[in-house]
Amino acid sequence: MATRNFVMATLPSPSLEHLKFGFITSRKSARRAVTRNLIRRRLRAILVKHGEKIDQGRYLVIVARRKASEASFSELEADWLRLAQGLGVFRKDVLQSNSHSP
Repeated sequence: MATRNFVMATLPSPSLEHLKFGFITSRKSARRAVTRNLIRRRLRAILVKHGEKIDQGRYLVIVARRKASEASFSELEADWLRLAQGLGVFRKDVLQSNSHSP
C-alpha cells in the first residue's frame, strides 16, 4: 500500500518470534544524507511509539517517498498509522479495544 509519504509492505511469518523491519530511504526520497537520516529517525520513533500494537510475527518494509522529506512528524505518523491499519499489522486485541472506545 502507498500514501503520499510512504510505500509499506508486510509479510506475516509465523516462524518469527518478533517484528523485523526495514527502512528504505533512497537518494530519490531526499538528496542530502542528513535529510534521509532524519526520515529514518522519525520512522524509528513512530515504531517505538506504536510498536507494542503491532503483531510481532511479521516482516515490515517501509519505503520513503520524496514528499516524506517535507512532511512533519505528525503527518508521517498519520500516514504510517493509515498504512498499518490498512495492511492489518496491528494485533487483534488492539483493534478490538480501539473499536470499543468512545
